[in-house]
Amino acid sequence: MKKDIHPKEYRPVVFVDNSNGSQFLISSTIKTNEKAKWTDGKEYPAFHVEISSTSHPFYTNQEKSMDSAGRVEKFKTRQSKATSKKKA
Repeated sequence: MKKDIHPKEYRPVVFVDNSNGSQFLISSTIKTNEKAKWTDGKEYPAFHVEISSTSHPFYTNQEKSMDSAGRVEKFKTRQSKATSKKKA
């Protein structure tokens, strides 16, 4: 293995999900100013994320309903305008 090619700041970091408070301890080079206590009693650098696998609808199988009616209507009006321009 080659020497001196890996980052110097590669260390364990606690990633905290802001939406539900779940935490993950993962090695990373991300720069942080905060610290968090992990289950082993040690303090590690902490980084807050907006969404993770514990809160993302794809991984939790909990779909959020969005207002698609407004989007469909906008698409139809754009489509009708485009087809009317092609005919003219």
